[in-house]
Amino acid sequence: MRASVIANRDYKIATIDDRLYGAFLEHLGRAIYTGIYEPDHKSADANGMRKDVIELVRELRVPIVRYPGGNFVSAYNWEDGVGPREKRPTRLDLAWHTSESNQVGVHEFAQWCQSAGTEMMLAINLGSRGLDHARNFVEYVNGPTG
Repeated sequence: MRASVIANRDYKIATIDDRLYGAFLEHLGRAIYTGIYEPDHKSADANGMRKDVIELVRELRVPIVRYPGGNFVSAYNWEDGVGPREKRPTRLDLAWHTSESNQVGVHEFAQWCQSAGTEMMLAINLGSRGLDHARNFVEYVNGPTG
């Protein structure tokens, strides 16, 4: 049996939402640390974010970035990434069996998104923390200090 596809660009069903072409950042490998965040890098801004990476993301016009993306979120505790960096706990990342310093949290990610000209999509840990954790996170990011 043979099949064929005919693409007619004049026949439009609907507009594709730009967010479909988004990306995600996960605390894995060099995506966060020495990727977007590297305070000692020559192109780091005042927040430690790499301006060269920000410019590349701007050039790509990435419409939305999910954070924390991937497997990492299944054990992520958002509270660990809030407050002064020097007081944030280091935890074992259960997804990738590495140390997580929590130097990049929701506030740093929000600032990075603003600098990179992209919208942020926050992922919620339902793998190990449950609905109360999710509700608290939603309340926090929508509250006056979030």
